[in-house]
Amino acid sequence: MEKIIIFGTGQTAEIVYKYFEKDKSFEVVAFTADRDFIKKKRIFDLPVVPFDTILNKYPINEYKMFVAIGYKNLNKLRAEKYNEVKNKGYQLVNYIDKDSGINPDIVIGDNCLVLENQSIQPFSEIGSNVFVWGSVVIAHHSTIANHCWITSGVSIAGNTKIGDFCFIGINATIGHMVQIGRKCFIGAGAIITKSAEDNSVFIEKETEKFALDSSRFLKLTKMG
Repeated sequence: MEKIIIFGTGQTAEIVYKYFEKDKSFEVVAFTADRDFIKKKRIFDLPVVPFDTILNKYPINEYKMFVAIGYKNLNKLRAEKYNEVKNKGYQLVNYIDKDSGINPDIVIGDNCLVLENQSIQPFSEIGSNVFVWGSVVIAHHSTIANHCWITSGVSIAGNTKIGDFCFIGINATIGHMVQIGRKCFIGAGAIITKSAEDNSVFIEKETEKFALDSSRFLKLTKMG
């Protein structure tokens, strides 16, 4: 069983801990964060250790790490901490859920999170520090570059390339042979069928609120 430390103390770290907890290949022994951002000494009854002192108690030949930070500033913060952890000499592990549906031949980097119910097809490649939430389709011969965040329900068609530092929102769809540049933000429900340059943003219009309140609507439609 590999002993690991989770970098992060927020909601992402809490979720990641729960997934590691159910996987008997790993034992989480501590959390860590930059000293100025530590607000409590223990999480899930495990110590929270300042990152600047982490080597004093957890040597790199005995412990590994996972950086569990959200997508703030298009994953830039997580990438910074990913590099800091590697510079200290720690090996970064992946969490790949046993029910992930990932093809065993997929090329994948380190510090990746791949949750359950995916369809990640042969000849796909996933870079480092990529988070793939539940029920995502990544079709054949597609490439996800480093430091990306792919939320639940996303569909990425075959032969598509996603650049570094991209965020793809829930239920977005990206078409066949599309190339998405670096640092792109693709909002929930967006449909992308053409390639996009770096720093592109795609936002779908929100559904408008109906004029009637729910009580009057149900009465009018006889659904109530």
